[in-house]
Amino acid sequence: MKVGIIGLGLIGGSIALKLKEVNKNISIYGFDKNNQSLDFSLKNKIIDKVFDPKSSLDFDYLFLAVPVESIKNQLNSILNRIPKKTLVIDLGSTKYEICKSVKNHNKRKNFLAAHPIAGTEFSGPVAAKKDLFDKKVMILCETEMTSSTLLSGAIEIFKNLGMSIKTMDSIAHDKHIAYVSHLSHISSFMLGKTVMDKEDDEQTIYDMAGSGFESTVRLAKSSPEMWSSIFIENKINIIESLEEYILNINNFKKMIESSDQDNLNTEMKKINGIKEILKGIN
Repeated sequence: MKVGIIGLGLIGGSIALKLKEVNKNISIYGFDKNNQSLDFSLKNKIIDKVFDPKSSLDFDYLFLAVPVESIKNQLNSILNRIPKKTLVIDLGSTKYEICKSVKNHNKRKNFLAAHPIAGTEFSGPVAAKKDLFDKKVMILCETEMTSSTLLSGAIEIFKNLGMSIKTMDSIAHDKHIAYVSHLSHISSFMLGKTVMDKEDDEQTIYDMAGSGFESTVRLAKSSPEMWSSIFIENKINIIESLEEYILNINNFKKMIESSDQDNLNTEMKKINGIKEILKGIN
């Protein structure tokens, strides 16, 4: 099997490592615009060879693990240069605009919109790990537009990565992910900013920060390039989720201002119900 990966960060690098573990007869070709990432991936045998994405793209599978804006901008050109056997799989965190950009392409059946619900706050191939996808979910969108033969092969790959499969409409995907992922990252970035703006003495933060603060701002260490692209691409849904979030924050603030402990307790007890919703998540 011959696999190409454009973008050798956490996701792309982790896919390469796992595929090489589960399939000994595989050749991984990689490209990254960051020469240090490319050199690291080659030196550490994350990939076997380097390829030029502007040349012929003769692969069985070609993964796009780059910022969503780049995926949308490059996808038509990539589909123009693949053979009939190739399946192009994008791994971006938004799906609707990407799917829309190739809706009428004559090789639409050679494209699969995918989103692995996996990651860490770290980036680059140095952060790649072969168990990143173990027991995680791979969301596939608009699968009816993809060749059934190519789709079945991709699903087998995802299962070999250790993932379970969920399918959904691209519009629904972007709306739901704005709440459960994108809003979480914005909250983390803004908490980090608020504390850093307020605390002149950085050592005070380090001395007083407990595990709660550390876990809440963990996502603020994520790649700015990747996440700014996601925020803009999914801005309609994100703005809607932010407006609801800000409304809840303001209501909570009012209860504190009025020393309304009874309603604070009631509100937080209701929110404690999230434990039941999330109990199946590792």
